[in-house]
Amino acid sequence: MPANATQLAMSDASKIALITGASRGLGAAMAELLAARGWHIIAVARTVGALEELDDRIRKAGGSATLAPLDVGQAEPMVKLAEAVASRWGGLDLWAHTAIHAAPLAPAGHVDAKDFQKSVDLNVVVSRGLITLFEPLLRARQGTALFFDDARAGQKFFGSYGATKAAQIALARSWQAETENVGPHVVIAEPAPMPTATRARFFPGEDRARLAPCKAEAERILSGIL
Repeated sequence: MPANATQLAMSDASKIALITGASRGLGAAMAELLAARGWHIIAVARTVGALEELDDRIRKAGGSATLAPLDVGQAEPMVKLAEAVASRWGGLDLWAHTAIHAAPLAPAGHVDAKDFQKSVDLNVVVSRGLITLFEPLLRARQGTALFFDDARAGQKFFGSYGATKAAQIALARSWQAETENVGPHVVIAEPAPMPTATRARFFPGEDRARLAPCKAEAERILSGIL
């Protein structure tokens, strides 16, 4: 059963990774890969069923995970999670931020106001809040924060997603420069196109066999920073 924010699973793992947006795609692939290497995973996502399926795969492979079925946009539960992590482990070795709001594609002049606001809220405002929340945890264990830039800014019909994702990455780059000498280590990776549910909404009918498997991209990205 999922652990809540104040009931984290006990683990003897030497490394702790918190993954926001862990239930599917690249986040899930990173969770499985790290767990197989002996890391304890704190998997954060809204979808309980998908988290439980992830946990089953991790445990079947001999790994361990704490499931946190939380909405990263809800400040209070995330604060409680951070407090619980600090109390149980004293910090984080890795935070991988894969949670994203992918608004439907639309011409700039027809971007839906509600979808745009959701993109601003999750992709920018929430990212700022999580940086503030997790920076002390990462610094405590000389950890790494990992963001993902898929370079959609300025592409046609990607107004909501591209603009807010670019803002998120700009924020991450500022954090990266500010913490270069004091930590945490901030990494901005550029994943290859993968057969995720988000990409399927953006490019329906695409030949997904030509895309990079999420597991392969997770391994490539993590091998460069760990």
